[in-house]
Amino acid sequence: MEGEYLYEAGYRGTKKFSQENVRTANATGFGAAADDYAERGIDLNEQLIKNKPATFFFRMKGDAMRDAGIFEGDVLIVDRSLKLANGKIIVAILNGELLVRRFHKNFSSAFLIPENNRYKTINLAEFSDFALWGVVTFTIHQV
Repeated sequence: MEGEYLYEAGYRGTKKFSQENVRTANATGFGAAADDYAERGIDLNEQLIKNKPATFFFRMKGDAMRDAGIFEGDVLIVDRSLKLANGKIIVAILNGELLVRRFHKNFSSAFLIPENNRYKTINLAEFSDFALWGVVTFTIHQV
């Protein structure tokens, strides 16, 4: 492994166990009869993040994806380990600028499509400096 570097996340979470491993305590030494039927709480990290070291949070700026339900100020959960696929909403780097668009590829070229009629579709054949930053997996929208 000479010359290879392995990286891992600096943040590994606040706990080394899942919520299913947490047992209820009772001062008398006996658990309550209803403890077996109690539901555990919802941990959004377990529900929304599949690959912790590759997952990042962004705050959406602009209204280019309005018709897809992504609005200004929404939080985007972006996974950098996912592969680029047709129809996915992605965070792209185009000429040094971060863009959130839907990726579409046909036989001859690829496009970044906005979900707002005010913006134009970007033909990636016209640009030499394109890179995928990550794939949007979830959005958190305040109502």
